[in-house]
Order: sequence, then structure tokens, then C-alpha cells
Amino acid sequence: MNKPVAFEVNDLCVSLGAARHARPVLQQLNARIEAGRWTCVVGPNGAGKSTFLRALAGLVPVQQGHVKVNGKALHEYAHRERAKTVAWLAQGGADQAADDLSTYDIVMLGRFPHLPWLSPPGPADHAAVQQAMEQTRVWEWRNRLLGSLSGGERQRVLLARLLAVQADMVLMDEPLANLDPPHQADWIVLVRGLVAEGRTVVTVLHEISLALLADDLLVMQAGQLQYAGPSHDAAAHHALQTVFDHRLSIHQVNNRWLVLPT
Repeated sequence: MNKPVAFEVNDLCVSLGAARHARPVLQQLNARIEAGRWTCVVGPNGAGKSTFLRALAGLVPVQQGHVKVNGKALHEYAHRERAKTVAWLAQGGADQAADDLSTYDIVMLGRFPHLPWLSPPGPADHAAVQQAMEQTRVWEWRNRLLGSLSGGERQRVLLARLLAVQADMVLMDEPLANLDPPHQADWIVLVRGLVAEGRTVVTVLHEISLALLADDLLVMQAGQLQYAGPSHDAAAHHALQTVFDHRLSIHQVNNRWLVLPT
């Protein structure tokens, strides 16, 4: 029985930079990401991980191939429909201009795809914002300005904004940036909760030990996939060791995977 597919990518080619100096980043990439699972994209620097995630969100021009979301071509989605279906957290956030907004207002931005034009937020929107801020443990900062927060605190507020969208598909690029270990653990619990609700979560992580907690891995190198499948499979570990030039080793300790430098 075929499992439902959240994202399907066929022969995807993406180049970045000005036309005369465009650099190929993704090269005829093919991938299928199952719905209702946590998939983690990993690989060395420059592998194309962030560009791949941005392509899933429809945020980069595609030179060849296509991306389908729930069986429908991404370009066929109206902007508002896409924003409600696929929620996006950029690497490091991109909200420097919003430092003078309260954290509550920042998280409320996640509700904009649900609001009719020029309509104020309603009770459901305020409830979604409070729930998201409580999930990320930032509710007590709701009256603070975003610019007054530390890097880790800011990241948790931006994560709350992502959750406030209440999208079925959640994309996160380096969501653990600036988070200390306890809040990284909170994030793992949060992701598992989203998957338990039937959401699809796709993340880019550099923390390989944490990436191995995902249901599935996409291992990338030089703009192409080297492995796609369950994270616990021996082939996944072999692919990881290969793309990182055998400079890491993977060991199972107390039913957890431990990644060590060789």
C-alpha cells in the first residue's frame, strides 16, 4: 500500500546568482517525502540543503523540474493557500526590521494567511498565538520587544510564529541555532508532537546525533541525494560517513545513536 506523499520533487535544477554567473546548486534532484513523518536533511556545507528546503517552500526560482505538494504542483497554489499549507522558518530568522515589534505581534504574523484582507485578528487567532507561545515557553515575554531578546530567545519566538500558522507541512532550516541543550530537547519533543498530530516536518540540521532521531534522512552532497530512507538503516549511516569523508563514526549506545569524530 502506497503511503501518502507530502512533497514530491522531480528532476529539480536550481541555480543561484546573477544569470551570467549563476552557480548550479541542485542538479536533477528527485525526492519523495512521506506525509506525517519527520524528515531531516543533512550533508556537508555547500551540499544544497538550504536551497532544497527553500525550493520546497517555493522561495527560489526553478530552472528545471517541479515540486508537488500533496500531489499538486507548487506553482498552482495561490499565495495565501500555499502560506497556510507550508510554514517556513528561515535559517537564523530574517526579522531585523521587526526588532521594534512585541514578541506577541511577531507571532501574530503567523496568522496573516488566515485573515481576510484588512480584517483584525479574531479569538481563534489570539488563541493560536497563545498556544504557540506556550509551546515554545515564550508566553511570559509577550510584551517584550523582539530586539530585546538574546539569540536563543529570539529563535524560540520565531519558532512560535511558525507554529501559529498551524500548517500541515512545517519546514525549518537550522531551527536549533542558538538554542541551549535543554531547549534543543524541548524542540525534539515539539517536533514529535507535531508528527503525532499528523503534520509533516522537514528540517535541515547540522547536529547529526539529533538528525538521527528523525524518522527519515535525506543525505545530500553536491546538490544531489546520496541516500533517502529511514534514519536507522545501515545504508543511512554509510552515506553519512561517505559524504563527510569518513571523518565521523556512528555508534549505538543505549538505543541512541552517538556520532563521534574519527
